[in-house]
Amino acid sequence: MVQNSLSGKVALVTGGSRGIGAAIARRLAHEGADIAFTYARSAEKAAAVAADIRAAGRRALVVPADSGDPAALPDAIARIHGELGRLDILVNSAGIATLTPFGEIPVAEYDQVMAVNVRGVFLAAQAAARLMPDGGRIITVGSNLAERIPFPGLTLYTMSKTALIGLTRGLARDLGPRGITVNLVQPGSTDTDMNPADGPMAPAQLGLMAIPRFATPEEIAGGVAYLARPEARGITGTALTIDAGLNA
Repeated sequence: MVQNSLSGKVALVTGGSRGIGAAIARRLAHEGADIAFTYARSAEKAAAVAADIRAAGRRALVVPADSGDPAALPDAIARIHGELGRLDILVNSAGIATLTPFGEIPVAEYDQVMAVNVRGVFLAAQAAARLMPDGGRIITVGSNLAERIPFPGLTLYTMSKTALIGLTRGLARDLGPRGITVNLVQPGSTDTDMNPADGPMAPAQLGLMAIPRFATPEEIAGGVAYLARPEARGITGTALTIDAGLNA
């Protein structure tokens, strides 16, 4: 861990109350950034993450926001910028997953997945870029499933995560003249409550990996932290895949 590498920076992590998002919020705080994060449910978990951030000596601002609501993230970003005075790093971590056979996906499920996983990222990046100083960072948590689909039932989820590849590349070109980098971190199987390492689907996933082990949320957070640091200023428009070689 590089202590104080992000000193003086303010980072927003969407979906920062649990799992990978919470690990990212804690990691960026330990590297010196003040942290704002959004959550859609579980105020208790959000409060616990905020307490950890403050214990690390950093400011914490918790903002309830549903990433599927088109007004929620732009409003949250305006509030964060006003209360914390700046916004240097945006981490789009909020996301939802479904496992529905293609022929059974209702329109409402399609709309919900695309609203949170794609539109929410687009709108957050748009709002943040308007306020972010030159040299800022936009980092999105995608999925290794954007590049390989090992099981049926993932069409909708994979489509939403593949869209982030195009969004990342386009934004890298649009924001590059300002020195703002835009990158993806694509986790594979990660030990969270959404996909536990001891869950019923774990053996099938482990059998596809070059290194048969689930990642921890802290490992994913480490990849995000690297892309947020000054030494990553030349990395943009690309993806860091952390999946134990499942896509190899």
